[in-house]
Amino acid sequence: MQLIDGKAVAEQVKQEIAAQVAAMVERGEKRPHLAAILVGHDGGSETYVAAKVKACEVCGFKSTLIRYESDITEETLLAKVAELNNDPDVDGFIVQLPLPKHINEQHVIEAIDYRKDVDGFHPINVGRMSIGLPCFISATPNGIMELLKRYNIETRGKKAVVLGRSNIVGKPMASLLMQKANPGDCTVTICHSHTANIKEECLQADIIVAALGQPGFVKADMVKEGAVIIDVGTTRVPDATKKSGFRLSGDVQFDEVAPKCSFITPVPGGVGPMTICSLMKNTLLAGQKAIYK
Repeated sequence: MQLIDGKAVAEQVKQEIAAQVAAMVERGEKRPHLAAILVGHDGGSETYVAAKVKACEVCGFKSTLIRYESDITEETLLAKVAELNNDPDVDGFIVQLPLPKHINEQHVIEAIDYRKDVDGFHPINVGRMSIGLPCFISATPNGIMELLKRYNIETRGKKAVVLGRSNIVGKPMASLLMQKANPGDCTVTICHSHTANIKEECLQADIIVAALGQPGFVKADMVKEGAVIIDVGTTRVPDATKKSGFRLSGDVQFDEVAPKCSFITPVPGGVGPMTICSLMKNTLLAGQKAIYK
């Protein structure tokens, strides 16, 4: 069993980005600029945004954090999105999800200029990705593809099971795994809350991507010997032994599943760091105008 060290790979990728940014600035080009809008004080969102700002520093990007209280109106938020769309200094920006219940997330996602949509959530980027055209790819699936690539994990002709059908992870993950590419060329099954015989589906899988948000869902009796396990889950579960009172739990029962695997990602330190560095890669591409002129 080999542990997939997402933290180490993410650091390596960020250093590669920093070198490219330094070369851009040396040539007299503009330093890439990422802006982030954070609404309210959701604990997970606060942590993610702080990590994104820190990653921008490592990569040599300019970053701007725009904060609003949770009672902001949808109209005010959309006005700020329009302002960022029209700001020539901002290469890419994100609106951190989830948003408060009174704001329609889809309205906000669709209001973002797809050429600045470094989260890869806009329907134009999602559509382009699904047919294999250049675009900004959703950060978590993109990060997972980078891990598969850097660990030389064979995917061609393999059976992959994706647990979860979210627009952010499950659907784009399945799409990327089945594309004519390396990594890619998998035969993909998507399982979700209404799938019959999930255990049987998983037992046939060479690669399992668990993105259900259900702590410890994947157990040893669901995994065949030598399978590759990618655990996307990050759920806070109570833990009295921790100073914070909780620990992060993945969707996989790591201790019992790991001995059966050829490769497995830990939680934390697996997929999470790659999500942020994929956002950095999209920001670099936006700054270089590499995808959309």
